[in-house]
Amino acid sequence: MLKLVEKYPLIVLFLVVIFMLLIHLNIPNVTIMEARNFITSREMINDGNWFLTTMNGEARYQKPPLPTWLTAFSGLIFGVNSLFALRLPAALMVLFLGVFAYFLSLKLTFSKKQSLQNSLILITSFYIFAIINEAPWDIFTHGFMLAGLYYLFCFFNEKTFFWKNALFSALFIGLSIMSKGPVSLYALFLPFIISYSFVYKYENFKRKLIPFLIHILLFIIIGGWWFIYVRIADANAFLEIASKETGNWSSYNVKPFYYYWSFFTQTGLWTIPAFISLIYPYLIKRVNHKKAYKFTFWWTISAVILLSIIPEKKPRYLVPVLIPLALNTGFYIQYLIDYFKNFNSKKERIPVYFNFSLISVIAISVPIILLLTLKENITNYLISFICLSCSSILLSFLILKNLFQKNIQKVFYTTVFFMVTLFLFGLPISKHFTKNQAYNSINKLHTIELKNDIKSYSIGELTPELLWDYNGKIKNIYKNDVLDMPAENNFGILLMNKDVEFIKLKLANKYTFKLLDTYNLNFGAKNKERLIRQFYLVSKK
Repeated sequence: MLKLVEKYPLIVLFLVVIFMLLIHLNIPNVTIMEARNFITSREMINDGNWFLTTMNGEARYQKPPLPTWLTAFSGLIFGVNSLFALRLPAALMVLFLGVFAYFLSLKLTFSKKQSLQNSLILITSFYIFAIINEAPWDIFTHGFMLAGLYYLFCFFNEKTFFWKNALFSALFIGLSIMSKGPVSLYALFLPFIISYSFVYKYENFKRKLIPFLIHILLFIIIGGWWFIYVRIADANAFLEIASKETGNWSSYNVKPFYYYWSFFTQTGLWTIPAFISLIYPYLIKRVNHKKAYKFTFWWTISAVILLSIIPEKKPRYLVPVLIPLALNTGFYIQYLIDYFKNFNSKKERIPVYFNFSLISVIAISVPIILLLTLKENITNYLISFICLSCSSILLSFLILKNLFQKNIQKVFYTTVFFMVTLFLFGLPISKHFTKNQAYNSINKLHTIELKNDIKSYSIGELTPELLWDYNGKIKNIYKNDVLDMPAENNFGILLMNKDVEFIKLKLANKYTFKLLDTYNLNFGAKNKERLIRQFYLVSKK
């Protein structure tokens, strides 16, 4: 079985992504970042705003349009309201990322086996798959950048095909910029250049200077043309948005320099191996490809340091660090596969036993936790529960069995398989934890609008999730402390709970208010006020 897995590595990556991500793409609830992308995609299709992108009919130039274009194209093919269709491009970018991690690993003189292991570590790292729902743009920008860096590595390292590698690198780096601006240039490209300079140097670079300069010019053109176009076509809106976005770098979500230094925990199941792989004095003496290990180590560390310098910090900004970290972790995993049977030191054995025993305990605990949580509702998810419980118990046993037989290769693949089954059978059950008795879709508002022949407005901006669920545009009539009341005699207004009394008092002399419904998009036990709106029928006296 293992020989078959390692014989067809790209097929294995494809199957892992299918079973872990694609089958249940429609199940997770829409997040705020997803909603922004989906709304812009919908308005591209409905209104033709393919270049001057909009959200709720207003300019949205905070992010370049490539991921939104790909989302819109998928929507045109499979349905603009299909969550599967809209999430498909981002999920496929996880596969794209894994494939180029595999190719880059091969270029670093790794074997096919170790290259596959590196890719599996990467695509099963927590924030790599989580980011496709939390912030879809990130997986595009970093996925395209890794492809660009693969060809750049070939350009630097090989004595032939200069122009081919330079052109392909420029194309993918340009696509990365078209996905989220210069973010990945700073967080992935620059650390790559720093590490390559430190470890590999630039031998015989004079022959490559002209292709390299043209490569830089090309990726600037490919990645920058849209910014120039919007700057010319809608200068005022572009400059206002750009000023606000750059201001956020130093004033929004400001965290201390050391905020990111638990970055290895974002790998999820691979936290302990990832941490040990970063103990440079320990591992450098034990790896077979020392230069390649130095390269991935300094690439990881450089990325963390550069991200730490920026005042604005969020956990999801660590995604580019996880790419070289996965390759770095692969060195430790391969070392365990090759030599664990011969370990004599308790200091070396204990972390391995602890890590994989913990995963085994987690696996066997899954059915117990579900039984205690679901209780009488277990019948609603019986098939998924049985499949998840049986696979978790079996995989827990196999992890322990192979661990104590010191067969780390089988332990590794069994751990990956556990992650896959957790998603495959566990995601349907997750619906139980997102139920909310107060949930009320704002999409029902269209029925009220038709019945009363009215148009609806909002006091303050609607959150993207509400706007996406509404499936239309709702004008905000309260901007910069100025209330711009509609001319109609009868209309609808959406209000946050905290604004109801203020607005009623402000307009009591001219209008009557009648509460028709309350919309609540909160899931589970959450009760976020930003996802709740009261809807009033407002009439002139």
